[in-house]
Amino acid sequence: MTKPSLPDLLHAAVTAVGGTERPGQVAMAEAVAQAVDDQSHLLVQAGTGTGKSLGYLVPALAHGERVVIATATLALQRQLVERDLPRTVEALHPQLRRRPEFAMLKGRSNYLCLHRLHEGVPQEEEDGLFDVFEQATPTSKLGKDLLRLRDWADETETGDRDALTPGVSDRAWGQVSVSSRECLGASKCAYGAECFAEAARERAKLADVVVTNHALLAIDAIEGAPILPQHEVLIIDEAHELVSRVTGVATGELTPGQVNRAVRRAAKLVNEKAADQLQTASETFERLMELALPGRLEKIPEELGYCLMALRDAARTVITALGSTRDKSVQDEDAVRKQAIASVESVHAVAERIANGSEYDVVWYERHDRFGASLRVAPLSVSGLLREKLFADRSVVLTSATLKLGGDFNGVGASLGLAPEGTEGEDAPPWKGLDVGSPFDYGKQGILYVAKHLAQPGREGNRQDMLDELAELVEAAGGRTLGLFSSMRGAQAAAEALRGRTDMPILLQGEDTLGELIKAFAEDPRTCLFGTLSLWQGVDVPGPSCQLVVMDRVPFPRPDDPLMSARQKAVEEAGGNGFMAVAATHAALLMAQGAGRLVRATGDRGVVAVLDPRVERARYGSFLRKSMPDFWYTTDRNQVRRSLSAIDKAAKDVDR
Repeated sequence: MTKPSLPDLLHAAVTAVGGTERPGQVAMAEAVAQAVDDQSHLLVQAGTGTGKSLGYLVPALAHGERVVIATATLALQRQLVERDLPRTVEALHPQLRRRPEFAMLKGRSNYLCLHRLHEGVPQEEEDGLFDVFEQATPTSKLGKDLLRLRDWADETETGDRDALTPGVSDRAWGQVSVSSRECLGASKCAYGAECFAEAARERAKLADVVVTNHALLAIDAIEGAPILPQHEVLIIDEAHELVSRVTGVATGELTPGQVNRAVRRAAKLVNEKAADQLQTASETFERLMELALPGRLEKIPEELGYCLMALRDAARTVITALGSTRDKSVQDEDAVRKQAIASVESVHAVAERIANGSEYDVVWYERHDRFGASLRVAPLSVSGLLREKLFADRSVVLTSATLKLGGDFNGVGASLGLAPEGTEGEDAPPWKGLDVGSPFDYGKQGILYVAKHLAQPGREGNRQDMLDELAELVEAAGGRTLGLFSSMRGAQAAAEALRGRTDMPILLQGEDTLGELIKAFAEDPRTCLFGTLSLWQGVDVPGPSCQLVVMDRVPFPRPDDPLMSARQKAVEEAGGNGFMAVAATHAALLMAQGAGRLVRATGDRGVVAVLDPRVERARYGSFLRKSMPDFWYTTDRNQVRRSLSAIDKAAKDVDR
């Protein structure tokens, strides 16, 4: 039988989803197919509107081997499993003569735990086991959520939290889910045969395509205990997020509350001597944390070092004791014991990691107004880990709308552990970078305006000239503004200032759920939405409601960010340019993502306004500009006001 051609398969898939075939999508599909056949690696930048999901799904399904797709956001996971994959599989079936199976796999805590639901949650109260379903009043928010979860458990086929609509609070979900460490294991659990998490794993083992998330991919790579089934092809969508997600998984934390919880959970199950040893170490740690000042600990203070060793040793003693004693007086003892072991092991692992000290780790104190102080540890770099764990024994395709920073892929490649493109060597996995462009004509659809006449932003944050400029731009645009701020304080100050100067509705992140804010912003063109980090990447509002995207300043990491500053220093000590490799690359990625909010459809028109003169004046300004879509560029404030007024008028004329 003749193997179906890739163009024919792609055409069938695009037709099935009601899309339009685009040159960039075809180029991407061909490059993915080549990389998979060669068992090489590919970084592919595909702009908004390219149809990149089909650009990798079609060649992956055509290849016939098992594929794992990892993505960062829930929205894209859902889109793949509920829309793109079913339609694509159906469309390709006649030509492939097979119907590839697909499944979604997440971490265990994303699935309802039937043991927790029916047996209750081990708690630290004297009663031993506290039945939240009886204790929570049916009229309270928690009570209503729990009753709804109990009803849902009888209906759901997957037990996946994201299939529950509307959702429930984290507190409610915590009562009916377990982490992998707390799980009794299918063979020991009375509900093992019906377990939703185990069923998801079994489906994944049988599937040709497994859709997962960056966090589970990171856990699979770091912890060495395979969660994902064996696969020949790995596709990482939204790959610009990967390094931060892997860093998050590899970060450890110790807080007084966490250590106290471990003490309470273990106390009833071990001998008094072991419990007292952990209690004493816990009290010492709590005392030290009361005095902790935020910032990096380049050297572990002697007193903290002794305290961590005491915590480590006491936790080890308790873990040993927990494994050798039984107490039938404790109701549902296995679940109580498993929860206690999980808590104490977590304390032991982080205390030991920090006490041992490693030149490859960064340790710092953090202080939160609400939660108090915490001690944190994170890897100085995850590039070596990614190179070793990600790019061995399989073909890897990484894709995003923003991978090419400053004109090439080498910056992102370096963060993933890849040598510069074209480098050959035993320790240098071969890879190619490909920019398939975008179906949008950025030069005609958008303007990049840099307000070079403004004063350079200072640390004090009071920028009256910037607020004046913002008010004039918003007025000229007739609202329609997405304001992206580098800090929540900046967003709040701007919202307050503009609410006093205009009658246009100003929505502010934090005043409602993000979903509701974006919905309100999209529905009324006169409305403006101001916010910080999640808005830089999470807003998709095509049409006249978003015709001005404003960035208040270059979003460099905070100078006091312990991890970023440590990474910058490490690059400099190795002879590189730490500022460009870390701070400028971080800012460029965010600005590329932020600028991408403007043009989401072929009919969109508008302006991206950067109210920071450094993008024009500073040496690194051209690097930042090259990282953004290729809009028409100007620093002429009058020209921009005229353009915004014309765009506003055209939108109003259409509305009439």
